[in-house]
Amino acid sequence: MIESIISIDKQLMIYLNNLGTASWDPFWLFITKQKNWVPFFLVLLFLVYKKVNLKTLGVVLLLLAILITVTDQFTNLVKWYFERQRPCNTADIQEHLRIVHCSDTLSFFSGHASNSTGTMTFIFLLLRRYYRWAFLVFLFPLIFAYSRIYLAMHFPVDILTGAFVGLLLGLLFFQLLCYLEKRYSKVLN
Repeated sequence: MIESIISIDKQLMIYLNNLGTASWDPFWLFITKQKNWVPFFLVLLFLVYKKVNLKTLGVVLLLLAILITVTDQFTNLVKWYFERQRPCNTADIQEHLRIVHCSDTLSFFSGHASNSTGTMTFIFLLLRRYYRWAFLVFLFPLIFAYSRIYLAMHFPVDILTGAFVGLLLGLLFFQLLCYLEKRYSKVLN
């Protein structure tokens, strides 16, 4: 069964990766860099700031920092355990891929997908209290994670697994925020 999933994953990788064209490569290389998303993060920070007091904002930022650290370290632990090569380094499919960017680091599962989905799940659950369109934050992890397939850096299963892990950790950390808000409501208000 695992071999069947890996085979489908490779076929899907080849298909999705080959949807790209050289004229779009610079765009996806820009999208895949976290620092290029800083203006988006600042807008989200501003939206949160408008709705919560400074003490709560401090707790939110601390929890986000811990969430990113936990997600990143867990991702690395899993990568070292499975040692799956990136698509751009996978010999049996290399010749069928448009390799736009490559790295010698490991592939399973995607840290881009886990971190972006985890943080946006946390932010969504916080912002949905105040904004009807909060679900739009999920465009970030979708676009960000797809860039990794486009560039030949991650298989689709890497992305889906990373998103699932990020979703779970984002939910967990939001529950922690809710607990802290209840437990320390006098301090945070």
